[in-house]
Amino acid sequence: MKILVTGGAGFIGSNVVRHLVRRHGHVVLNVDALTYAGHLASLADMADDPRHRFVRADIRDAAAMHRLFDEFAPDQVVHLAAESHVDRSIAAPAIFIETNVTGTLNLLQAARARYEKLSGEARDRFRFLHVSTDEVYGTLGDEGLFTESSPYAPRSPYSASKAAADHLVRAWHVTYGLPVIVTNCSNNHGPCQFPEKLIPRAILAALADEPIPVYGDGSQIRDWLHVVDHAEALHAVLTRGRVGETYNIGGDNEWRNLDLVRLLCDILDQLRPRSDGRPHADRITFVTDRPGHDYRYGIDADKIHHELGWTPRRDHVEAFRETVRWYLDHPDWIAAIGARSSQLLANS
Repeated sequence: MKILVTGGAGFIGSNVVRHLVRRHGHVVLNVDALTYAGHLASLADMADDPRHRFVRADIRDAAAMHRLFDEFAPDQVVHLAAESHVDRSIAAPAIFIETNVTGTLNLLQAARARYEKLSGEARDRFRFLHVSTDEVYGTLGDEGLFTESSPYAPRSPYSASKAAADHLVRAWHVTYGLPVIVTNCSNNHGPCQFPEKLIPRAILAALADEPIPVYGDGSQIRDWLHVVDHAEALHAVLTRGRVGETYNIGGDNEWRNLDLVRLLCDILDQLRPRSDGRPHADRITFVTDRPGHDYRYGIDADKIHHELGWTPRRDHVEAFRETVRWYLDHPDWIAAIGARSSQLLANS
């Protein structure tokens, strides 16, 4: 199968590309603009694999997307490219609309043009998988879970842009017959996550003997999923999911932010103790909360469990330990990411 993956040099994207190629033997065209959070260092082990081809291109460039669809002629599309950090969306919302909404429109049009040329088996197997977030549903109280029928109530520029993209994808299915599937996932963790996110930020701050920042009082709750479990879920949806459907993907693994950071500190105490013998948790520092910070996300993943037979395979605590160990074992990746990001910011 030939699969076009957008955003394949990012955190989730690089893990999905590796999974599609190495685990399932697909041929992948990886399309990424290499903005600050996209790094080829995350795919260094794929550099010599003939089943993986990288093209630097921006989904905001409609002509480039049509050209790539014509040249590669994908059987399926996995759309991951997005601006994805809430804090950045609050500071600079326009780029989130340009990438997440207009960029998705460009891909839908390119995919539609490709699909309308197909017939027979090629037409039957074509899919456009749009990977979205649970943040489109807004926030939960202490009870309840997000289901596929939960109303949309985005509360940040980021989640609003992803909600708009979700609606566009579904509209292209209803209006033009494009065979789409949408997934909404919970928070991911694992290898190659950019250090602005909670888990790598906490790990790297601890390793640098710096304050470990936690927003507000740390009471916000998130459902956590290892990125490789997410990659396998996406493959299940791509190969067995029903066209026009939405599948929520979650880990059934809710943690308060503060409790999770304390767990990461405990793991670091075991794997990389401080030189002064004190616990890493001593460096936890509460900082001013994010505006409009959603209190709780929780995913009901019964649909994907029952229809497609997918469940997360990793033990939750061991998965967090695996993530911590990956950052400890990859100082070269951390250095490369830091150097490139500093260069991009200096030139922006």
